Amino acid sequence: MLAAIQYTDFDFPGLKNKQRGKVRDLYFLKDRLIMVATDRISAFDVVLPRAIPYKGQILNQIALHFLEHTTDIVPNWVMASPDPNVTIGKICKPIPVEIVVRAYLAGHAWRQYKAGHRTLCGVALPDGLKENDRLPTPIITPTTKAQSGHDEDISKEEIIQRGIVSAELYEQIEQTALRLFERGTQMAKERNLILVDTKYEFGLYENELHLIDEVHTPDSSRYFYLDTYEELQKEGKPQKQLSKEFVRQWLIENGFQGKEGQEVPPMTDEVVERIMQRYMELYSTMTGKTIHIGASLTTEEVLKRIEHNIKAYLEKERLLA
Repeated sequence: MLAAIQYTDFDFPGLKNKQRGKVRDLYFLKDRLIMVATDRISAFDVVLPRAIPYKGQILNQIALHFLEHTTDIVPNWVMASPDPNVTIGKICKPIPVEIVVRAYLAGHAWRQYKAGHRTLCGVALPDGLKENDRLPTPIITPTTKAQSGHDEDISKEEIIQRGIVSAELYEQIEQTALRLFERGTQMAKERNLILVDTKYEFGLYENELHLIDEVHTPDSSRYFYLDTYEELQKEGKPQKQLSKEFVRQWLIENGFQGKEGQEVPPMTDEVVERIMQRYMELYSTMTGKTIHIGASLTTEEVLKRIEHNIKAYLEKERLLA
């Protein structure tokens, strides 16, 4: 099996702090954030026991691709990417709300709708919709940003009432998210894809709104194929997806939804290989490029490469203490 990065534990001169998120390891210098995209994979807010080879660099490269193509809408945190798995950028103050934009009734929204709910995060949904139907207009369904465990649905009114952000800032966030979704939809269409839904994370840098973390990746978004959507929907068949939803569906079929007492089903080499191939497929489809599997490297060799490239960048920028 190919090498996969489960976690990193680097130590850089001048390092102020380091944190381990669900799938990313963060290193804080005085005025820079180093984000290492590991190969960990999460679903239902649970980190699965096996990492997926190449997943980290695929997500990192897709995120950089879209961040580069959205700077005219909103500035972002990125400053450099010295390694395929690494992004270095500004330290922003995160806004503790994830902005989820949905244009179709899929995933979590469908599960809520199927259970009889007709209001999601304060947004009313019409009766008579089927799974994966297009919504009359894109909707925003925010969630609280949890450090661990499950994120929770929250309405616009609750966000403002709790004082999480001001009404003025939330309006700016909402409008920015809709513009980003429109851009993502256009770019997806050019690649024969439909951007079904996605989440955005924002932060403040010198009191200016910035887009942070990843954007329009398969970990933060759901895609359908454009050329087969209408036919499959008309026939009531499942949509072919390029997203992490197939991982969630595999878990559900094997009795796991992240609920108390449930155990993650065994992840065989075959399952890991299948997930890896799906990530490669999305990368190729989204960017027109191919991930080339070269000489087989050990996990230790990959970690040494990442550490070397980060240190070389920091030395070049004279950021090492």
